[in-house]
Amino acid sequence: MSVNITFLVITGVLLATGFYLVLERTLTRVLLGIMLIGNGINLLILTTGGRRGAAPLFQAQLPAEEYSDPLPQALILTAIVITFAVTAFLLAMIYRSWTLTSADVLADDTEDVKVSLSSAYDEEEDSPVAEDTTEFVDEEGRPVREGEE
Repeated sequence: MSVNITFLVITGVLLATGFYLVLERTLTRVLLGIMLIGNGINLLILTTGGRRGAAPLFQAQLPAEEYSDPLPQALILTAIVITFAVTAFLLAMIYRSWTLTSADVLADDTEDVKVSLSSAYDEEEDSPVAEDTTEFVDEEGRPVREGEE
């Protein structure tokens, strides 16, 4: 089986561009990034699906090796439906954000900013534990528990 390097390069470009766009703070760019990632994954599944062959419909004169594998086609169809659902959800989020704030940029959450500015040191949890200095010890220096004598 030979792999088409052009498909792999296009897949890499689609995935890299999609990941870059998903990391942006604008919801429209996130939507475009999700769509590019979905198309890149579909092309990757198609590329790794194997060589081209006859349609996976039974024909008595064709041996089994001549058929193309229907599993990658089913996976791509499922991925297209999932990408469409995620796209519709993100479009609804973009529309809702635009109607509420007239902006497409995600704002920083005030609670997240407070948490990021606070110190990670907690006096109660991070203070050193004092050594146990009990007066009740036996002859060998071991602590004596209540009821043991």
